[in-house]
Amino acid sequence: MPIHEYKCDDCEDSFEKLVFGSEAPDCPSCGGANVKKLMSTCGFLTKGAGGEPTAPTASAPASTSSCGGCSATSCGSCGH
Repeated sequence: MPIHEYKCDDCEDSFEKLVFGSEAPDCPSCGGANVKKLMSTCGFLTKGAGGEPTAPTASAPASTSSCGGCSATSCGSCGH
């Protein structure tokens, strides 16, 4: 089962949750059910016929993104 990222509309907390089927998670901080699933990125590498990489991975540090406000390696850690 996939782990999804969510953001609580009540307390603005971001969290990850292992979700089974159509289960709707509650916020672990405030217990609220008013949460929205966030679009997550994943890092993967595609390879051509000779095994050479054909696309870069999506694992650039957050400091190289438009956020630039932190030094984390994932924007999920600062909520931006």
